This record gives sequence, C-alpha cells and structure tokens, in this order.
Amino acid sequence: MHAISTTWRCKLSIFFFFVCKAPKEIHSILTETLGKHAPPYATVKNWVAQFKCGDFSTCDAPRPGRPKTVSTPEINDQIHELILEDRWILAKSIAQQLGISREWVRSIIREDLDMWKLSMKCFPKCLNADQKRQWCLSSEQLLEFFQCNPNDFLSRLATMGET
Repeated sequence: MHAISTTWRCKLSIFFFFVCKAPKEIHSILTETLGKHAPPYATVKNWVAQFKCGDFSTCDAPRPGRPKTVSTPEINDQIHELILEDRWILAKSIAQQLGISREWVRSIIREDLDMWKLSMKCFPKCLNADQKRQWCLSSEQLLEFFQCNPNDFLSRLATMGET
C-alpha cells in the first residue's frame, strides 16, 4: 500500500467532518483505515478547528518571511561587483547593502563565486569566477562589435598569442 498524501488525508477528514464526526472519531477512522500513514490526533484536531472556521483548503498557505534561497545570478553579480570594487569589503557591509544575511553572502562568495577570504581580502579560487566573468564580458563586447558590422568583423579583430 502506498502512502496517502496529506491533501487526501485532509479531504477524508473534511468528509467525516460533514458527516458530523468528532475529531477523536475521525482520527480513529483514519488510523483504522490508513494504519501507520494516519495523521496524528493533534493534526486532525487542528483540521477540524479550521473546518469549523470555514477554512476547507487542503493546500498549505504561503508563509511570510524570507525565501529559503537568495542565490540568484543578479545577486551573485552584485556581490561580485562589490568585491571587485573593494577587495577589503566586509560580508556584513555587503549583507546590509543587498538586504540579505551575512551567512548567505559568505555562502555565495565561497560556493557560487569560488572565492575565499585571506587576511580580510577576497581572492578567487584558481581565478574561476573572475575568468568566467571576464570571458562573458569579452564575449558580449565581441558580439556587439559583430552586430555593428558583421562583414568587416574579422578584419578588425586582433588576437594575441601566449607570448
């Protein structure tokens, strides 16, 4: 037997509520029917209290508060820009400017930007984030040059060797 979703358990409770069953009766019926998958009595009691108030929704309502993750490309770029402007900038200062927690700033610096702090200064790990960012900027500039004059693009492009 597969586990029944919380939504279906709640819908079963609504049915028994309309049949005028008490929370204890509803819980015993659900326990008898669903066995170990039955919701606890406290949950059934809370559902019945909601039903009495006219709330028959079976979905979780959105909760207030900060989203679980703030690591978006825009935030990452803003943090990277702030670090490039001032390598001595504190995570606390970045967090205040962007309105996110210091822990998220540290996490983004370490995991998403591949950077680390040494003597209060941010350094890239193996230059991955900086190189990627520079490659993106260079590619965007080359694309702009190409879109301006595609026929004359290669003749105006200058490349350099490693030496």
